[in-house]
Amino acid sequence: MRYAYGLTSALLIGGAAVTMVGGFPAGAQTAVNEGIEMQRAVPRAGAPESFADLTAQLQPAVVNISTRQRIEVSRGNSIADLFGLRRPGQGQNTPQTREAQSLGSGFIISADGFVVTNNHVVSPNGRGTVEEITVTMPDGKEYDAELVGADAASDLAVLKINRSEAFPFVKFGDSDQARVGDWVIAIGNPFGLGGTVTSGIVSAVSRNTGSGAYDRYIQTDASINRGNSGGPMFDMQGNVIGINNAIFSPSGGSVGIGFAIPAEVAKPIVAQLREGQDIERGFLGVSIQPVDEDLADSLGLEKNVGEFVQAVSPDAAADKAGIRAGDIVVEVNNKKVTSEQTLSFLVANIAPGTEIPIALYREGKRRTVTATIGKRPSEEEMRQQQMFADPEDEETVPDSADSGQLEETLGLQVVPLTPAINRQLGSPADTSGLAIARVDPNSDAARKGLRRRDVILSANYKSVDSIAGLEAIVDEAKTANRDAVLLRVQRRGQPARYIAIRLR
Repeated sequence: MRYAYGLTSALLIGGAAVTMVGGFPAGAQTAVNEGIEMQRAVPRAGAPESFADLTAQLQPAVVNISTRQRIEVSRGNSIADLFGLRRPGQGQNTPQTREAQSLGSGFIISADGFVVTNNHVVSPNGRGTVEEITVTMPDGKEYDAELVGADAASDLAVLKINRSEAFPFVKFGDSDQARVGDWVIAIGNPFGLGGTVTSGIVSAVSRNTGSGAYDRYIQTDASINRGNSGGPMFDMQGNVIGINNAIFSPSGGSVGIGFAIPAEVAKPIVAQLREGQDIERGFLGVSIQPVDEDLADSLGLEKNVGEFVQAVSPDAAADKAGIRAGDIVVEVNNKKVTSEQTLSFLVANIAPGTEIPIALYREGKRRTVTATIGKRPSEEEMRQQQMFADPEDEETVPDSADSGQLEETLGLQVVPLTPAINRQLGSPADTSGLAIARVDPNSDAARKGLRRRDVILSANYKSVDSIAGLEAIVDEAKTANRDAVLLRVQRRGQPARYIAIRLR
């Protein structure tokens, strides 16, 4: 179970699967949700007497997705570890792993077997590696799936399965036509109970939960639970208007507030992933906050319109366009910035390199600047740019930071310095070394005073600018039966100093 904190409680995210009621539809080269067959299945206007015909027509194209993963787990402390009796190189164990599985759902979008699901359904957990992805059809037949493309920012992924005969498939509809109060059905595998169909209405459109640049969902009261993620949300014409993604729940189960990625957001991303293309998004390079009532009152502006610029990244698109901290951006490319249509959402959906007008207020006066949209950095680059932004932030860094040999031997998690990290640390842009992201409080490094945001410049008098480089020096020390390595450490505002750190 994954959690995202955009609302006041957790958005619980799970996976989904289905089983089939009936066999494959005739004429599999035609989408099962179009033509005369759909006209027979679509219920009459108003509340339908039954969803049975609609479900029977659509369900063959909805699939179960499962993964087999290998997860690296932390090694338990032995008595020797607890009392400091283990010497370097003595009784060292290889990293331990365990096998894990995940379940999710998806739906087939072409007769040749392209499948859409959520990224989190097929991505590894923590320090895991996905070793196998299996797609199970409603009739129980299983197919090995290839991951064609995945995009963490939108939480979408495309798989490919193969067989000699055509697959049943469904098409995307126009989610922009969805209205609050419209009937919808969701098909999935909540809690592993097999093919399950739930119905409800569209509760809201363009729902912003505060979870990212693509944070604009269709909200529904159709039951969506752990096991439904990646499954389709259908309108009463059998079109996929959303991809079930998350729930808002204080209890862990459905409370009638579920979220689906709108088809209009998903379609262009799925098309690019299907072709194996990288997803490029627009980027301004600003830190922003909504214009709430207090901020609006202090500036004499209308509340809930525009977003306040807290900071501007040097040399980013906003900086080059002349946008400053303290500006209030109210329009992007002639579209108003609102709580439903955020600055991040608008910019992310503009192709990098596009020149656009941006309307803003500065010192009470409206003005327009022209910006050439930049390319949004990768999630890893974004994480690193924010890793050391707050000197008081002592949270553990994500698992993508080094958590292996150096954590075992030195009690340190480190990341290579980049110009962005150097700016956050207040170091010269050309500084080379490793930034400490976390220090194990039970390590000798912690006892010697090392802490997050310190920079390792060298080890045993050798410069280090990569994790592998420091690991090699540690290995050399262990081979030479040395109990410690000598680190040269730089702390902001202080001269660099040498500190000998005992190996574990």
